Amino acid sequence: MTLQVPLLDGSQRAYLASYLDNLALIERLHRLLLDVIKDEFERVSILEINSVQALLLFNIGDNEVTAGELKSRGYYQGSNVSYNLKKLVDLGYMHHQRSEIDRRSVRVRLTEKGRNLRVLLSDLFARHAETMEKRTLIDVSGIEDVNQALRRIERFWTEQIRYIY
Repeated sequence: MTLQVPLLDGSQRAYLASYLDNLALIERLHRLLLDVIKDEFERVSILEINSVQALLLFNIGDNEVTAGELKSRGYYQGSNVSYNLKKLVDLGYMHHQRSEIDRRSVRVRLTEKGRNLRVLLSDLFARHAETMEKRTLIDVSGIEDVNQALRRIERFWTEQIRYIY
């Protein structure tokens, strides 16, 4: 049995091509962001953690969360959250504590060292925003339009996942 793919008209083909371009851009932008963070860490001689771990710290911020909440709140998308949390705890960037109610659950929060690293990333991102604004790469309304479009894609993908189960 062969798979029957419906024929697409011109506008459908154009939409599909644009959607596929969006997917590739999203992936490339994420990888570039990780490289930008890595470069900043090399510049300031922070070599003990990687950019994925740094983004995890940045996204947790002042919150105290469980490992399970990291994914549900969108702070972390990788499959090896336990490894990264253990590494961050071992290196002194995070503090962990077993829950009094459910001993299987561990809550994590940033230590002073973790908060300092978060400030470094906040400063980096603030410099980027300032430079982009000065160079008029994208104005405020344009960046808000991009955010709105990405949120709609995020909602759509989330709905697709929910309907599978």
